[in-house]
Amino acid sequence: MAVAEPNKRLPLTPAVFHILLALADQERHGYGIMLEVEDNTAGELKMGPGTLYGTIKRMLAVDLIEESDTRPDPELDDERRRYYRLTLYGRRVLSAETARLERLVQVARSKQTPDTDLDHAVRRTG
Repeated sequence: MAVAEPNKRLPLTPAVFHILLALADQERHGYGIMLEVEDNTAGELKMGPGTLYGTIKRMLAVDLIEESDTRPDPELDDERRRYYRLTLYGRRVLSAETARLERLVQVARSKQTPDTDLDHAVRRTG
């Protein structure tokens, strides 16, 4: 399969970004990804199984992630679980998206003035 330049995949959907982020530090099974996303977002994002597994299927097809051959100790894990990990391409796409988001945050911060500060606006109208 021909792999596109990482920047060609941007911007990522929130689901894809959060799954890549959840897999950045270790392999995880589907439920583990759901828990990590919830933890990473302080509970603000709860990914349901339909979104998760549909997104995983699409990410596998474009080589962002792959199913892992490595399994934990069978005594400690359910053998039916599938574990996923980032591919090198997935890491590059995650890095490119992180850089894109950092640039956007810098732009947003540079445009913040007392008149455009959301907290300030809420206090004035509230």
